[in-house]
Amino acid sequence: MSNDPYKRASDPAKRHSAAMTDGPDRAPARAMLKAVGFTDEDLAKPIIGVATTWIETMPCNYNQRELAEAVKRGIRRAGGTPMEFGTISVSDGVAMGTEGMKASLISREVIADSIELVAAGHSFDGLVCLTGCDKTSPGAAMALGRLDIPGLVLYNGTILPGTYKGRDVTVQSVFEAVGSYRAGTITAQELWDLENAACPGAGACGGQFTANTMSMALEVLGLSPAGLNGIPATDPEKIAAAERSGEIAVQLVRDDLRPRAIVTERALENAIRAVGATAGSTNAVLHLLAIAREFNLPLEIEAFERLGESTPVIGNLIPGGSYAALDLHRAGGIALVLRELAAGGLLHGAERSVDGRTMSEIAAGATERAGQDVIRPIGNPLKKTGGLTVLRGNLAPEGSIVKLAGHERLHHRGPARVFDSEEAAFAAIRKNAIVAGDVVVIRYEGPVGGPGMREMLAVTAALVGQGLGDAVALITDGRFSGATHGFMVAHIAPEAALGGPLALVADGDTIEIDVTAHELRLHVAEDELARRRSAWTPPAPHYTGGVWAKYAALVSSASDGAITTGARLARALKETEGS
Repeated sequence: MSNDPYKRASDPAKRHSAAMTDGPDRAPARAMLKAVGFTDEDLAKPIIGVATTWIETMPCNYNQRELAEAVKRGIRRAGGTPMEFGTISVSDGVAMGTEGMKASLISREVIADSIELVAAGHSFDGLVCLTGCDKTSPGAAMALGRLDIPGLVLYNGTILPGTYKGRDVTVQSVFEAVGSYRAGTITAQELWDLENAACPGAGACGGQFTANTMSMALEVLGLSPAGLNGIPATDPEKIAAAERSGEIAVQLVRDDLRPRAIVTERALENAIRAVGATAGSTNAVLHLLAIAREFNLPLEIEAFERLGESTPVIGNLIPGGSYAALDLHRAGGIALVLRELAAGGLLHGAERSVDGRTMSEIAAGATERAGQDVIRPIGNPLKKTGGLTVLRGNLAPEGSIVKLAGHERLHHRGPARVFDSEEAAFAAIRKNAIVAGDVVVIRYEGPVGGPGMREMLAVTAALVGQGLGDAVALITDGRFSGATHGFMVAHIAPEAALGGPLALVADGDTIEIDVTAHELRLHVAEDELARRRSAWTPPAPHYTGGVWAKYAALVSSASDGAITTGARLARALKETEGS
């Protein structure tokens, strides 16, 4: 045996990190890593990055410091070496209704970019990504698709519901109570008491809102170990789940099982059906489109319409139903959803999970709590078709998304009340200026116009709180929170800031939403629309520098996932050169 320390054989699982750690030429890198505390034994093992999105601005990601230590224990136990690093998160719930909410969707790109940069820059052999608030899960998945190194995502878990006046409450309850307070139906003391009860500790928002929708989607895509995401944040079992995730990550590295071998077109269809079956967030459309692009998989917005129409709603989950994410976990978890989809012939059962099982095996292993009413049998659904669908028409030539859960309406026709920002709309609602029958139009809030596609929960919740949830409709080129319910149409494309038809709507115009016909229609004569178009000028950008301006220049249409490939800018430059 050679006495030369540089001639030791490298672990074959160090497919990437050997370039960083092995041989005499890498002595400076090893010297720096030893300064941190890594030993020669550590550096001889496969190196697994542990990405956290911990931040002190919300409860959603607040338990990740503890979980990261547990993940690292699991990695070490399985024979790997963990290296922890942090990325960002922006709290939708805290930023909602402010200028800061424009940072939310933009943060998804920064999360994906930063994980990609750290993992590639440090030659990691694998990854475990800890996620919580809404954009962290899709951002992590997008990074795994780009890097295609073995890895997984572990969602840090849902918050427990609060209790107020003997009933379960969530942050959605507080948003809606603001509307009730403004309408004079509850007192300031009642709003204050609810505020103090709604969010009892760590974990992401507790309904089938965006965080829990995407947590479920990643399990069904196969990027998260089945059953582990659904364990609530403060449940003692979450620590064991984190340790297990670390062990799985090392096995993925040894097997060289990469994300692109797991996430397939069929896996995407499974995820879309699971979102529809549980009446999940409309944001899943944006995020699954973006994930598909990063995995180089074909997925178009029409898939959500096609699959949604043949997928019954079986999840009785907030905001459209009665139960929180905690209740789904106690009832039997995502495996129950898979079991019912399989029973209805709606599951591609051969698709794999990072934990080694197929979707059919996970479904067959479902353990149902007796008497649960959270997930209905596929033959006795809450609704016969899925929780969302696509509308087109002369107001949305590239498409828009309507959420069908939480209300029974399929048609609305009424006069437009037009606002050029979320703040303007919220101010009108606070003044009780919106009346039954109105179609509230909020524009210039799209990917470019916002920029960043703000969610409109403050607006939609205020309408519900004023008792108008079943009497008005709202349409926007922005987004809705997963907590939104009511007759709402979002992601209208092309957006107003790019000259989409939404820019031409005037107060009092008749707008018709026809879900059966899949149409969003403006009833204005073509010659009048042409006159308005000739008089329209693009609004000045809100930002001329920094991340906001960079995002606005690079971002694509909502119908393409609002990703930042720069394709739209490249087309514009090409058209300019050709003119």
